[in-house]
Amino acid sequence: MEEFFKGIPKIKYEGKDSKNPLAFKYYNPDEKVGNKTMKEHLRFSIAFWHTFTGTGIDPFGMATMEREWNKYSGMDLAKARIDAAFEFADKLGAEYFCFHDRDIAPEGDNLKETNKNLDVIVSYIKERMKDSNLKLLWGTANLFSNPRFVHGAATSCNAEVFAYAGAQVKKALEVTKELGGENYVFWGGREGYETLLNTNMELELDNLARLLSMAVDYAKEIGFDGQFLIEPKPKEPTKHQYDFDVATVYGFLKKYGLEKYFKCNIEANHATLAGHSFQHELYTARINDMLGSVDANQGDLFLGWDTDQFPTDIYVTTLSMYEILKNGGLHRGGLNFDSKVRRGSFEPSDLFYSHVAGMDAFARGLKVAHKLLEDKVLENVIEERYKSFNEGIGKMIVEGKVGLKELEDYALNMKPIKNVSGRQEMLESILNQYIIEA
Repeated sequence: MEEFFKGIPKIKYEGKDSKNPLAFKYYNPDEKVGNKTMKEHLRFSIAFWHTFTGTGIDPFGMATMEREWNKYSGMDLAKARIDAAFEFADKLGAEYFCFHDRDIAPEGDNLKETNKNLDVIVSYIKERMKDSNLKLLWGTANLFSNPRFVHGAATSCNAEVFAYAGAQVKKALEVTKELGGENYVFWGGREGYETLLNTNMELELDNLARLLSMAVDYAKEIGFDGQFLIEPKPKEPTKHQYDFDVATVYGFLKKYGLEKYFKCNIEANHATLAGHSFQHELYTARINDMLGSVDANQGDLFLGWDTDQFPTDIYVTTLSMYEILKNGGLHRGGLNFDSKVRRGSFEPSDLFYSHVAGMDAFARGLKVAHKLLEDKVLENVIEERYKSFNEGIGKMIVEGKVGLKELEDYALNMKPIKNVSGRQEMLESILNQYIIEA
Protein backbone atom coordinates (compact mmCIF):
# COMPACT_ATOMS: atom_id res chain seq x y z
CA MET A 1 0.00 0.00 0.00
CA GLU A 2 1.43 3.37 -1.01
CA GLU A 3 2.35 5.72 1.84
CA PHE A 4 1.07 9.25 1.24
CA PHE A 5 2.25 10.94 4.44
CA LYS A 6 5.90 9.99 4.45
CA GLY A 7 7.88 11.08 7.48
CA ILE A 8 4.80 11.56 9.65
CA PRO A 9 4.79 9.23 12.67
CA LYS A 10 1.76 8.16 14.68
CA ILE A 11 0.70 11.13 16.78
CA LYS A 12 1.15 10.47 20.50
CA TYR A 13 0.28 12.26 23.71
CA GLU A 14 3.36 13.94 25.20
CA GLY A 15 1.79 16.37 27.66
CA LYS A 16 1.53 20.13 27.95
CA ASP A 17 5.29 20.70 28.21
CA SER A 18 6.01 19.06 24.85
CA LYS A 19 7.40 21.30 22.11
CA ASN A 20 6.69 18.72 19.41
CA PRO A 21 4.06 20.08 16.97
CA LEU A 22 3.26 16.51 15.97
CA ALA A 23 2.24 15.47 19.48
CA PHE A 24 -0.82 16.00 21.63
CA LYS A 25 -0.38 18.31 24.60
CA TYR A 26 -3.86 17.86 26.10
CA TYR A 27 -5.61 15.07 24.18
CA ASN A 28 -4.81 11.82 25.95
CA PRO A 29 -7.35 9.36 24.50
CA ASP A 30 -7.23 6.96 27.45
CA GLU A 31 -7.38 9.59 30.20
CA LYS A 32 -10.58 9.45 32.23
CA VAL A 33 -12.61 12.64 32.56
CA GLY A 34 -15.48 11.78 34.85
CA ASN A 35 -16.70 8.30 33.95
CA LYS A 36 -15.52 8.29 30.33
CA THR A 37 -12.22 8.45 28.52
CA MET A 38 -11.41 11.46 26.37
CA LYS A 39 -11.80 9.25 23.31
CA GLU A 40 -15.33 8.33 24.39
CA HIS A 41 -16.28 11.92 25.18
CA LEU A 42 -14.92 13.52 22.02
CA ARG A 43 -15.45 10.98 19.20
CA PHE A 44 -13.24 12.87 16.74
CA SER A 45 -14.02 12.62 13.04
CA ILE A 46 -12.22 13.66 9.85
CA ALA A 47 -14.15 15.53 7.16
CA PHE A 48 -13.35 13.81 3.87
CA TRP A 49 -14.15 16.83 1.70
CA HIS A 50 -11.81 19.41 3.19
CA THR A 51 -9.04 16.98 4.08
CA PHE A 52 -8.78 14.82 0.98
CA THR A 53 -10.57 16.62 -1.85
CA GLY A 54 -9.82 20.25 -0.92
CA THR A 55 -7.41 21.95 -3.30
CA GLY A 56 -7.03 25.43 -1.83
CA ILE A 57 -8.82 27.09 -4.74
CA ASP A 58 -10.73 30.28 -3.91
CA PRO A 59 -12.61 32.87 -5.99
CA PHE A 60 -9.38 34.75 -6.59
CA GLY A 61 -6.77 32.01 -6.93
CA MET A 62 -5.92 28.57 -8.24
CA ALA A 63 -5.26 25.39 -6.27
CA THR A 64 -2.29 25.39 -3.90
CA MET A 65 -2.48 22.12 -1.97
CA GLU A 66 0.38 19.65 -2.42
CA ARG A 67 -1.22 16.23 -2.28
CA GLU A 68 0.58 13.07 -3.36
CA TRP A 69 -2.65 11.42 -4.52
CA ASN A 70 -3.39 14.14 -7.06
CA LYS A 71 -1.11 12.39 -9.56
CA TYR A 72 -4.01 9.99 -10.13
CA SER A 73 -7.33 10.62 -11.91
CA GLY A 74 -10.81 9.17 -12.14
CA MET A 75 -11.51 6.08 -10.08
CA ASP A 76 -7.80 5.63 -9.36
CA LEU A 77 -7.84 9.04 -7.69
CA ALA A 78 -10.94 8.08 -5.71
CA LYS A 79 -9.25 4.93 -4.40
CA ALA A 80 -6.02 6.79 -3.62
CA ARG A 81 -7.96 9.29 -1.52
CA ILE A 82 -9.51 6.43 0.43
CA ASP A 83 -6.06 4.98 1.08
CA ALA A 84 -4.84 8.40 2.18
CA ALA A 85 -7.82 8.77 4.53
CA PHE A 86 -7.16 5.46 6.27
CA GLU A 87 -3.46 6.22 6.61
CA PHE A 88 -4.20 9.70 7.96
CA ALA A 89 -6.75 8.44 10.49
CA ASP A 90 -4.41 5.70 11.67
CA LYS A 91 -1.51 8.12 12.22
CA LEU A 92 -3.74 10.73 13.86
CA GLY A 93 -5.66 8.27 16.01
CA ALA A 94 -9.06 9.50 14.82
CA GLU A 95 -11.90 7.02 15.16
CA TYR A 96 -14.40 8.35 12.61
CA PHE A 97 -14.76 10.00 9.22
CA CYS A 98 -17.63 11.69 7.35
CA PHE A 99 -18.33 12.13 3.65
CA HIS A 100 -20.70 13.35 0.97
CA ASP A 101 -21.40 10.81 -1.77
CA ARG A 102 -19.58 12.95 -4.35
CA ASP A 103 -16.50 13.28 -2.14
CA ILE A 104 -15.65 9.63 -2.40
CA ALA A 105 -16.70 8.77 -5.97
CA PRO A 106 -16.91 10.83 -9.18
CA GLU A 107 -20.12 11.43 -11.09
CA GLY A 108 -20.60 9.50 -14.31
CA ASP A 109 -22.47 10.50 -17.45
CA ASN A 110 -25.78 9.50 -15.87
CA LEU A 111 -27.16 8.43 -12.50
CA LYS A 112 -26.74 4.73 -13.26
CA GLU A 113 -23.05 5.18 -14.00
CA THR A 114 -22.63 7.45 -10.98
CA ASN A 115 -24.18 4.86 -8.68
CA LYS A 116 -21.90 2.20 -10.16
CA ASN A 117 -18.85 4.34 -9.35
CA LEU A 118 -20.14 4.80 -5.82
CA ASP A 119 -20.68 1.05 -5.37
CA VAL A 120 -17.09 0.33 -6.41
CA ILE A 121 -15.67 2.81 -3.87
CA VAL A 122 -18.01 1.70 -1.08
CA SER A 123 -16.83 -1.89 -1.60
CA TYR A 124 -13.25 -0.63 -1.46
CA ILE A 125 -13.93 1.22 1.80
CA LYS A 126 -15.52 -1.89 3.31
CA GLU A 127 -12.40 -3.90 2.52
CA ARG A 128 -10.18 -1.25 4.10
CA MET A 129 -12.41 -1.17 7.18
CA LYS A 130 -11.75 -4.84 7.86
CA ASP A 131 -8.19 -4.05 8.94
CA SER A 132 -8.88 -0.68 10.52
CA ASN A 133 -10.59 0.85 13.54
CA LEU A 134 -11.98 3.68 11.39
CA LYS A 135 -15.77 4.00 11.40
CA LEU A 136 -18.31 6.15 9.57
CA LEU A 137 -19.81 8.86 11.78
CA TRP A 138 -22.18 10.05 9.07
CA GLY A 139 -22.84 10.08 5.37
CA THR A 140 -24.80 12.51 3.25
CA ALA A 141 -25.69 13.43 -0.33
CA ASN A 142 -24.13 16.42 -2.06
CA LEU A 143 -27.24 18.25 -3.29
CA PHE A 144 -25.54 21.57 -3.99
CA SER A 145 -22.40 21.33 -6.18
CA ASN A 146 -23.76 20.16 -9.54
CA PRO A 147 -25.36 22.83 -11.78
CA ARG A 148 -28.62 20.89 -11.68
CA PHE A 149 -29.05 22.24 -8.15
CA VAL A 150 -28.76 25.88 -9.18
CA HIS A 151 -32.29 26.55 -7.86
CA GLY A 152 -32.07 24.12 -4.95
CA ALA A 153 -32.68 20.39 -4.54
CA ALA A 154 -35.73 19.52 -2.45
CA THR A 155 -36.76 23.17 -2.77
CA SER A 156 -36.10 23.49 -6.50
CA CYS A 157 -38.76 24.98 -8.77
CA ASN A 158 -38.07 22.05 -11.11
CA ALA A 159 -39.81 18.78 -10.20
CA GLU A 160 -37.22 16.74 -12.14
CA VAL A 161 -34.50 18.13 -9.88
CA PHE A 162 -36.56 17.11 -6.82
CA ALA A 163 -36.84 13.60 -8.29
CA TYR A 164 -33.08 13.42 -8.90
CA ALA A 165 -32.36 14.65 -5.37
CA GLY A 166 -34.66 11.97 -3.96
CA ALA A 167 -32.85 9.28 -5.95
CA GLN A 168 -29.52 10.57 -4.73
CA VAL A 169 -30.66 10.58 -1.08
CA LYS A 170 -31.94 7.01 -1.50
CA LYS A 171 -28.53 5.82 -2.70
CA ALA A 172 -26.64 7.82 -0.05
CA LEU A 173 -28.81 6.27 2.67
CA GLU A 174 -28.09 2.81 1.32
CA VAL A 175 -24.32 3.29 1.28
CA THR A 176 -24.33 4.95 4.71
CA LYS A 177 -26.13 1.90 6.10
CA GLU A 178 -23.80 -0.47 4.23
CA LEU A 179 -20.77 1.18 5.83
CA GLY A 180 -22.27 1.14 9.31
CA GLY A 181 -22.83 4.90 9.48
CA GLU A 182 -24.15 6.03 12.85
CA ASN A 183 -25.91 9.13 11.48
CA TYR A 184 -27.16 10.65 8.24
CA VAL A 185 -26.96 14.41 7.67
CA PHE A 186 -29.03 16.84 5.63
CA TRP A 187 -27.31 20.13 4.84
CA GLY A 188 -29.50 22.43 2.77
CA GLY A 189 -26.76 24.39 1.04
CA ARG A 190 -29.09 25.58 -1.68
CA GLU A 191 -32.38 24.98 0.11
CA GLY A 192 -33.30 28.65 0.33
CA TYR A 193 -33.75 31.65 -1.89
CA GLU A 194 -31.97 34.63 -3.41
CA THR A 195 -35.11 36.76 -3.82
CA LEU A 196 -38.76 36.40 -2.87
CA LEU A 197 -39.76 38.02 -6.17
CA ASN A 198 -39.67 34.60 -7.86
CA THR A 199 -40.09 32.27 -4.87
CA ASN A 200 -43.03 30.21 -3.63
CA MET A 201 -41.74 29.77 -0.09
CA GLU A 202 -44.73 27.76 1.10
CA LEU A 203 -44.34 25.15 -1.66
CA GLU A 204 -40.59 24.96 -1.18
CA LEU A 205 -40.90 24.34 2.56
CA ASP A 206 -43.64 21.77 2.01
CA ASN A 207 -41.44 19.98 -0.54
CA LEU A 208 -38.45 20.02 1.79
CA ALA A 209 -40.61 18.35 4.44
CA ARG A 210 -41.81 15.84 1.83
CA LEU A 211 -38.25 14.78 1.01
CA LEU A 212 -37.33 14.43 4.69
CA SER A 213 -40.46 12.34 5.28
CA MET A 214 -39.54 10.11 2.34
CA ALA A 215 -36.08 9.63 3.84
CA VAL A 216 -37.57 8.64 7.20
CA ASP A 217 -39.87 6.14 5.48
CA TYR A 218 -37.09 4.65 3.36
CA ALA A 219 -34.75 4.34 6.35
CA LYS A 220 -37.40 2.22 8.06
CA GLU A 221 -37.82 0.16 4.90
CA ILE A 222 -34.12 -0.73 4.62
CA GLY A 223 -33.51 -1.03 8.36
CA PHE A 224 -31.25 1.99 8.76
CA ASP A 225 -31.45 2.89 12.44
CA GLY A 226 -28.93 5.73 12.44
CA GLN A 227 -29.81 9.20 13.71
CA PHE A 228 -31.04 11.74 11.14
CA LEU A 229 -29.39 15.14 11.50
CA ILE A 230 -30.08 18.58 10.02
CA GLU A 231 -27.20 21.04 9.87
CA PRO A 232 -28.37 24.64 10.38
CA LYS A 233 -26.83 27.47 8.35
CA PRO A 234 -28.36 30.90 7.74
CA LYS A 235 -26.83 31.94 4.42
CA GLU A 236 -24.04 31.39 1.91
CA PRO A 237 -24.29 30.08 -0.70
CA THR A 238 -27.90 31.30 -0.85
CA LYS A 239 -28.94 34.63 0.68
CA HIS A 240 -31.43 32.98 3.01
CA GLN A 241 -31.46 29.27 3.83
CA TYR A 242 -34.46 27.54 5.34
CA ASP A 243 -32.36 25.81 8.03
CA PHE A 244 -31.27 29.23 9.37
CA ASP A 245 -30.45 28.18 12.94
CA VAL A 246 -31.40 25.57 15.55
CA ALA A 247 -34.57 27.38 16.59
CA THR A 248 -35.72 27.67 12.97
CA VAL A 249 -35.01 24.00 12.31
CA TYR A 250 -36.88 22.99 15.45
CA GLY A 251 -39.92 25.08 14.48
CA PHE A 252 -39.87 23.60 10.96
CA LEU A 253 -39.71 20.04 12.25
CA LYS A 254 -42.50 20.67 14.76
CA LYS A 255 -44.74 22.10 12.05
CA TYR A 256 -44.38 19.00 9.88
CA GLY A 257 -44.40 16.44 12.70
CA LEU A 258 -40.80 15.35 12.10
CA GLU A 259 -39.19 16.40 15.37
CA LYS A 260 -38.94 12.88 16.79
CA TYR A 261 -36.84 11.72 13.83
CA PHE A 262 -34.25 14.48 13.61
CA LYS A 263 -31.62 16.21 15.71
CA CYS A 264 -29.16 18.93 14.76
CA ASN A 265 -25.60 18.72 13.54
CA ILE A 266 -24.34 22.07 14.82
CA GLU A 267 -21.41 23.88 13.25
CA ALA A 268 -19.59 26.65 15.11
CA ASN A 269 -19.00 28.80 12.03
CA HIS A 270 -22.64 28.51 11.00
CA ALA A 271 -23.68 29.70 14.45
CA THR A 272 -21.68 32.90 14.13
CA LEU A 273 -23.02 33.49 10.61
CA ALA A 274 -26.51 33.37 12.15
CA GLY A 275 -25.50 36.01 14.70
CA HIS A 276 -25.28 33.50 17.55
CA SER A 277 -22.47 32.10 19.65
CA PHE A 278 -21.65 28.42 19.27
CA GLN A 279 -22.74 27.91 22.88
CA HIS A 280 -26.11 29.51 22.13
CA GLU A 281 -26.84 27.02 19.36
CA LEU A 282 -25.71 24.06 21.46
CA TYR A 283 -27.74 25.29 24.43
CA THR A 284 -30.86 25.81 22.30
CA ALA A 285 -30.50 22.32 20.85
CA ARG A 286 -29.86 20.76 24.25
CA ILE A 287 -32.96 22.12 25.98
CA ASN A 288 -35.09 20.97 23.05
CA ASP A 289 -33.54 17.48 22.88
CA MET A 290 -32.07 18.35 19.48
CA LEU A 291 -28.31 18.14 20.12
CA GLY A 292 -27.07 15.34 17.90
CA SER A 293 -23.58 16.02 16.59
CA VAL A 294 -21.07 18.81 16.00
CA ASP A 295 -19.07 20.12 13.06
CA ALA A 296 -16.05 21.46 14.88
CA ASN A 297 -14.51 24.58 13.42
CA GLN A 298 -14.45 28.34 13.90
CA GLY A 299 -14.92 31.37 11.69
CA ASP A 300 -13.21 34.70 11.36
CA LEU A 301 -15.47 37.28 12.99
CA PHE A 302 -14.09 39.96 10.66
CA LEU A 303 -15.31 38.07 7.58
CA GLY A 304 -18.93 37.50 6.64
CA TRP A 305 -18.59 34.04 5.19
CA ASP A 306 -17.89 30.45 6.17
CA THR A 307 -14.11 30.27 6.59
CA ASP A 308 -14.11 26.80 8.22
CA GLN A 309 -10.94 27.32 10.26
CA PHE A 310 -9.66 24.74 12.70
CA PRO A 311 -10.96 25.35 16.24
CA THR A 312 -8.25 26.71 18.54
CA ASP A 313 -10.18 29.09 20.82
CA ILE A 314 -10.14 27.44 24.26
CA TYR A 315 -12.85 29.80 25.53
CA VAL A 316 -15.22 28.54 22.80
CA THR A 317 -14.29 24.87 23.15
CA THR A 318 -14.77 25.06 26.92
CA LEU A 319 -18.28 26.48 26.67
CA SER A 320 -19.20 24.08 23.88
CA MET A 321 -18.05 21.07 25.90
CA TYR A 322 -19.94 22.50 28.88
CA GLU A 323 -23.18 22.20 26.90
CA ILE A 324 -22.25 18.80 25.49
CA LEU A 325 -21.52 17.43 28.97
CA LYS A 326 -24.83 18.83 30.24
CA ASN A 327 -26.43 17.00 27.31
CA GLY A 328 -25.03 13.73 28.64
CA GLY A 329 -22.54 13.65 25.78
CA LEU A 330 -22.94 13.43 22.02
CA HIS A 331 -24.34 9.89 22.10
CA ARG A 332 -24.25 8.75 18.43
CA GLY A 333 -22.75 12.03 17.31
CA GLY A 334 -19.18 13.24 17.35
CA LEU A 335 -16.83 16.15 16.81
CA ASN A 336 -16.29 16.25 13.06
CA PHE A 337 -13.56 18.61 11.87
CA ASP A 338 -15.45 20.38 9.11
CA SER A 339 -12.35 22.52 8.92
CA LYS A 340 -9.82 23.27 6.23
CA VAL A 341 -6.23 24.36 6.42
CA ARG A 342 -5.58 27.87 5.16
CA ARG A 343 -4.68 28.26 1.49
CA GLY A 344 -1.13 29.13 2.50
CA SER A 345 -0.83 25.98 4.63
CA PHE A 346 -0.41 23.74 1.63
CA GLU A 347 2.06 21.05 2.72
CA PRO A 348 0.72 17.59 3.73
CA SER A 349 2.12 17.96 7.26
CA ASP A 350 -0.19 20.95 7.79
CA LEU A 351 -3.13 18.55 7.81
CA PHE A 352 -1.66 16.96 10.93
CA TYR A 353 -0.66 20.22 12.64
CA SER A 354 -4.20 21.55 12.22
CA HIS A 355 -6.00 18.44 13.45
CA VAL A 356 -3.67 18.15 16.44
CA ALA A 357 -4.43 21.77 17.33
CA GLY A 358 -8.17 21.19 17.10
CA MET A 359 -8.11 17.96 19.08
CA ASP A 360 -6.00 19.56 21.81
CA ALA A 361 -8.34 22.57 21.98
CA PHE A 362 -11.37 20.36 22.56
CA ALA A 363 -9.52 18.11 25.01
CA ARG A 364 -8.55 21.16 27.04
CA GLY A 365 -12.10 22.50 26.81
CA LEU A 366 -13.44 19.14 27.98
CA LYS A 367 -11.33 19.17 31.14
CA VAL A 368 -12.19 22.76 32.01
CA ALA A 369 -15.91 22.19 31.37
CA HIS A 370 -15.90 19.06 33.50
CA LYS A 371 -14.24 20.93 36.35
CA LEU A 372 -16.76 23.79 36.10
CA LEU A 373 -19.64 21.31 36.32
CA GLU A 374 -17.99 19.31 39.06
CA ASP A 375 -17.56 22.46 41.17
CA LYS A 376 -21.05 23.70 40.18
CA VAL A 377 -19.54 27.14 39.54
CA LEU A 378 -22.18 28.40 37.15
CA GLU A 379 -24.93 26.05 38.29
CA ASN A 380 -24.90 27.47 41.82
CA VAL A 381 -24.98 31.04 40.51
CA ILE A 382 -27.90 30.30 38.19
CA GLU A 383 -29.82 28.46 40.90
CA GLU A 384 -29.37 31.39 43.28
CA ARG A 385 -30.33 33.92 40.60
CA TYR A 386 -33.67 32.25 39.89
CA LYS A 387 -34.50 31.17 43.43
CA SER A 388 -37.55 33.46 43.52
CA PHE A 389 -39.31 30.96 41.27
CA ASN A 390 -38.89 28.21 43.86
CA GLU A 391 -41.12 29.84 46.45
CA GLY A 392 -44.06 32.16 46.91
CA ILE A 393 -45.49 33.88 43.86
CA GLY A 394 -42.68 32.60 41.67
CA LYS A 395 -43.50 28.98 42.45
CA MET A 396 -47.18 29.67 41.77
CA ILE A 397 -46.26 31.15 38.37
CA VAL A 398 -44.17 28.11 37.45
CA GLU A 399 -46.90 25.72 38.56
CA GLY A 400 -49.56 27.59 36.59
CA LYS A 401 -51.63 28.44 39.65
CA VAL A 402 -52.10 32.15 38.89
CA GLY A 403 -53.44 34.29 36.07
CA LEU A 404 -53.23 38.01 35.31
CA LYS A 405 -55.86 38.90 37.92
CA GLU A 406 -53.94 37.13 40.67
CA LEU A 407 -50.70 38.76 39.51
CA GLU A 408 -52.35 42.17 39.69
CA ASP A 409 -53.58 41.49 43.22
CA TYR A 410 -50.08 40.48 44.23
CA ALA A 411 -48.40 43.42 42.51
CA LEU A 412 -50.72 45.97 44.14
CA ASN A 413 -49.48 44.88 47.54
CA MET A 414 -45.79 44.43 46.73
CA LYS A 415 -42.98 46.20 48.47
CA PRO A 416 -40.54 48.11 46.21
CA ILE A 417 -38.79 45.70 43.84
CA LYS A 418 -35.11 45.11 44.52
CA ASN A 419 -33.01 43.33 41.85
CA VAL A 420 -29.62 41.70 42.40
CA SER A 421 -26.56 42.15 40.17
CA GLY A 422 -25.98 39.55 37.47
CA ARG A 423 -22.22 39.62 38.22
CA GLN A 424 -21.33 38.97 34.56
CA GLU A 425 -17.79 40.32 34.78
CA MET A 426 -17.10 38.33 37.94
CA LEU A 427 -18.25 35.13 36.25
CA GLU A 428 -16.13 35.84 33.17
CA SER A 429 -13.15 36.31 35.46
CA ILE A 430 -13.85 32.99 37.21
CA LEU A 431 -14.19 31.27 33.84
CA ASN A 432 -10.82 32.66 32.78
CA GLN A 433 -9.31 31.40 36.02
CA TYR A 434 -10.59 27.88 35.36
CA ILE A 435 -9.31 27.96 31.77
CA ILE A 436 -5.86 29.08 32.91
CA GLU A 437 -5.54 26.73 35.88
CA ALA A 438 -7.55 23.62 35.07
